[in-house]
Amino acid sequence: MFAAKDKSLEPESELVFAADLGGTHLRVAAVDRQGRVHCRLMQPTPQAEKPDEIVHALIDAARECERQTAGKGGKISAVSVVVPGTVNDAERLVVKAPNVPSLDGFRLAAALETELEWPAILENDANAAAIGEMWRGAGRGYSAIICVMLGTGVGGGIILDGKLWRGADGSAAEIGHMGVDPFAGVACACGSHGCLEVYASATAIVRMTREARPRYPNSLLHMTEDLNSEKVYQAGLEGDELSLEVFRRMGVYLGIGVASLINILNPEIVVIGGGLSNGWDLFAKHMRQQVIERAFPIPARRVKIVRAECGDDAGLLGAARLAFTNSPT
Repeated sequence: MFAAKDKSLEPESELVFAADLGGTHLRVAAVDRQGRVHCRLMQPTPQAEKPDEIVHALIDAARECERQTAGKGGKISAVSVVVPGTVNDAERLVVKAPNVPSLDGFRLAAALETELEWPAILENDANAAAIGEMWRGAGRGYSAIICVMLGTGVGGGIILDGKLWRGADGSAAEIGHMGVDPFAGVACACGSHGCLEVYASATAIVRMTREARPRYPNSLLHMTEDLNSEKVYQAGLEGDELSLEVFRRMGVYLGIGVASLINILNPEIVVIGGGLSNGWDLFAKHMRQQVIERAFPIPARRVKIVRAECGDDAGLLGAARLAFTNSPT
């Protein structure tokens, strides 16, 4: 684990222990009511068959944040955890987390409350990111927001009239599983075909690059070992034709999905975040062109489509905001 240098705290500052539990990394922080981050920690997410190891990792991180902030006048009053999967808000359990399967069906909030004796909140990571962006990021000042998170997969969060929209069963905003090319035959991990996730995620970038490499014999990416989306992006910055074609294709499919979201929900702003949003300069124009061609003209002209501003902190900030207010407003 490593920690960022703490910022100064006012005496008895109220803090939330916020945790973003990803499939690869566990990021945590103590966050105050102004959205300032204190005692930032990160470690690999425990890969365990049972949830106990994950619970213990969260508890250890919470105690470390508590120790570091207590000496500076801070007091942690709640814990808020976001996970990459479906959450039952009423039961406060993880329904399904494909990248952290040991948590499936587990009452994570109750387990943390028992050990830490702080009230606990549980939320989907993309929902929390949308709240974080509305609170301290690109969505400030807006009340109708769609957040599309491009990472290992594709997640989403929807805020309508300033409130998080979870849907009837808590599974709303599964934007990555919109069908953007349902008859193409590309299988998705969800069991369907042609989902946005198989064209606009970091995993998709790597797959599409490998598929297209034979058509680009002079590509820099033929010499790349341990191919990942970052390496494909860097090649694109150097003008590599294979990389540019992959990001063009990604942008086209992302634009098809965003256009549908605009037609259905008529948002004020669409925020594009997640690690793959770093490739914005390579895919944005292709995405926007599809929006222009496919969305209704008036909402397409009105909507803002922008990059997220909070980076990896979006989920942490959203988690903290939920704990402070129990709503994104």
